[in-house]
Amino acid sequence: MARHGNGRGWYGKVVGAALGVTVLAAGASVWTAQAGAAGAGSPRAESSAKPGADIKPVDVTIAHASDRGARGVNITIDDGPDPQWTPQVLDVLREYGVKATFCMVGTQAQAHPDLVKEVVAAGHRLCDHSVSHDTTMDKKSEAYQSQQILDAERMITKASGGVRPMYYRAPGGAFTPYSRKLAASRGMRPLGWNVDSKDFERPGADAIVTTVQQELPNGPTILFHDAGGDRSQTVEALRQILPWLKEQGYSFGFPVR
Repeated sequence: MARHGNGRGWYGKVVGAALGVTVLAAGASVWTAQAGAAGAGSPRAESSAKPGADIKPVDVTIAHASDRGARGVNITIDDGPDPQWTPQVLDVLREYGVKATFCMVGTQAQAHPDLVKEVVAAGHRLCDHSVSHDTTMDKKSEAYQSQQILDAERMITKASGGVRPMYYRAPGGAFTPYSRKLAASRGMRPLGWNVDSKDFERPGADAIVTTVQQELPNGPTILFHDAGGDRSQTVEALRQILPWLKEQGYSFGFPVR
């Protein structure tokens, strides 16, 4: 998500204790059809990277483009999964036949593996959003960055039942050359955004929709949130913006890899 506040923000209060345990346990404009996963014929065949597949390095540059061409858009959902809001977001996406990329915080994925599996089963892609959503990661040591990225990757993969995240989005965009290289070496394309819907500020659903409509010329990757507080405005904004995007001739896809 975009940088809101300082330090770890709301996650600092929610997951501080869990992070301590995790650190001790650490050992170290265009769209496509989703990569196959978790077995042929499975509902997960439309999800993220194949479980057990050889990890292939990807581009280290920060992706913004959509793999659906000039009229493609990428819906990205940050900070969950959350037991109250993620199911509602999934319902809206299902209603309009839209696939999205869910950038998950490691401790949230660990706490709600059923929701991670539901996201995967619905054909959405997974993205590593670090262990504890520390927006000052770019000011920390390489060892700390590694722990945040790799532990979250393991947490998300375990919670999903073996499906690995295909992207890495630094909290608040706090990328470093090291974090981008590390994520890319693990097959996770660094993921940016072009349009910050500002839904985290809860300005009202209509304001969120207006922001997206006004900022869409900046590029195809749109940032929303399904955790971090009351996300009812996000749910309502998605209910308005998804059909509007279709009416404007946009198609929905995934960030380029």
